[in-house]
Amino acid sequence: MNKVTDDYPGKALSTDELKQKLASESNSSLIKESKFPTEVVELPSKGLIYPEGSALSSGKVEMKYMTAKEEDILTSSNLIQKGIVIDALLMALIVGNGEGRSVNYNDLIIGDKNAIMVAARVLGYGAEYPVEMACPSCGAKQKQVVDLTSLENKEANMEDSDSEGRFTFKLPVAKKVLTFKILTHADEKLVEAEAKRMKKKTIGGNGVTYELTSRFKYMIVAVDGDEDKTTIKAFVDNEFLSRDSLAFRKHIQTVSPDVDMTIHFECDSCGHEDSSIQMPMNVQFFWPGA
Repeated sequence: MNKVTDDYPGKALSTDELKQKLASESNSSLIKESKFPTEVVELPSKGLIYPEGSALSSGKVEMKYMTAKEEDILTSSNLIQKGIVIDALLMALIVGNGEGRSVNYNDLIIGDKNAIMVAARVLGYGAEYPVEMACPSCGAKQKQVVDLTSLENKEANMEDSDSEGRFTFKLPVAKKVLTFKILTHADEKLVEAEAKRMKKKTIGGNGVTYELTSRFKYMIVAVDGDEDKTTIKAFVDNEFLSRDSLAFRKHIQTVSPDVDMTIHFECDSCGHEDSSIQMPMNVQFFWPGA
């Protein structure tokens, strides 16, 4: 009998099950042998958006504290030029799902990635994040320190979802029913590549990026129950009314788990107050000494 199956008595395991079990045990050993402390981060999705067998269905990731080795990643000119420096950093910091299983970074939805990014900043450089903001009323600029630990998660609203984490939305004008998914990191990379391809394909190079329609084509998985990709592409390119597009985008925001990046602002010059200001992301987020 194969030695691997001898090590796991009981029912016979498939090749995929064996690979998953070995990977899980290997990752668990790596965590135990780590010389650095780790923290478990709660994801905004609580894992509800992921398939049941996914490591991310635990709703958590375990991250190690940032060290000088990870700062080498942050200062890599090659990674910065490629626009992948933050992804490289987060992949280096994630050690598992908090239950001994390895995490596929490509499977993370964007809102959960944002939570991991904020946690990485807090673990690496602390919760105080200095920003400079302009008053929306008088335009005066002032400095403010944001406590990153005060940012709250916007949890997943799964009321209209199916067992695969897919949602439905009826368009207010066309009355068509769209079935859609929340995009993952891998999906976003495909959207980016598709948008670039479409831009190059455009005769005369009109500068249009096609990012919105490219995103819709990956996000929408069915139109009135029809999952044919040609049907979806034709709908997005030729039939998606702007009023329906706006309503759809607003609905996506209501069901997408994420980190609430809005902060309270009070102007020292005119006294204007606003609790819906989007937190600015500047160079000091991951380069506080810059």
